[in-house]
Amino acid sequence: MELYKRYREAVFEKLQRAFRQEKEICIAAKWIANTITNQGWIYTSGTGHSHMLSEEIFYRAGGFARVIPILDPDLMLHKDASGSTEVERREGYAKKLFKPYNLSSKDVFIISSNSGRNAVSIEMAQLAQEKGAKVIVITNYNHTKQVESRHSSGLKLFQVSDIFLDTFGEIGDAAIEIEGLRTKVGATSTVVGAALLNAIMVEAAAICMKNGIEPEVFNSSNSDEGEQYNEALIKKYKSEVKIL
Repeated sequence: MELYKRYREAVFEKLQRAFRQEKEICIAAKWIANTITNQGWIYTSGTGHSHMLSEEIFYRAGGFARVIPILDPDLMLHKDASGSTEVERREGYAKKLFKPYNLSSKDVFIISSNSGRNAVSIEMAQLAQEKGAKVIVITNYNHTKQVESRHSSGLKLFQVSDIFLDTFGEIGDAAIEIEGLRTKVGATSTVVGAALLNAIMVEAAAICMKNGIEPEVFNSSNSDEGEQYNEALIKKYKSEVKIL
């Protein structure tokens, strides 16, 4: 079998396992629907490559308008990739990130981390819970249970969540071995995490509609009718979501 086909099968298998988390998907969707109904906010964050899952549900065609991503350049890859690895381990850094935001019990906080071991993600979840927000975690449970926490509490991210969803990834994320190559290739956390997030959002939108609430959802700005609709949402929320 060609290696790309082996990767395809690995992704399909992980997606099937991920979507068996029906209880967790439905609970997360219910919390998000309640947030939308009560005019709360969906906050989201992630460090390293996991920040892409925050962007996946922000300002996205088919995505809710009331999303606030916490995207810190020092925790992402475009500024200093290796430096971001050091920053995500700093205790106390999360408190600095939270200063501009006013989370409340009306909100949910979605945080993604493949390893779930680093201080910034753990402390962000703790701070969100202190504010009364529901914390939904996307993580690789297989990996996280095999490593030590890098936080002084000894806790890992899934342990400070209200609910967590497993991406069923490999230890180290990459899934495919190639003879003679020292490390595996083909990470799976992003594709599975994005699928789970979108599934939760779809279910949340359905719950809202069932309850008579039409959620504000971005259209494609590349469609003729979508741009005008999106401009109205941007105008409405630009003061609260500065990066819109």
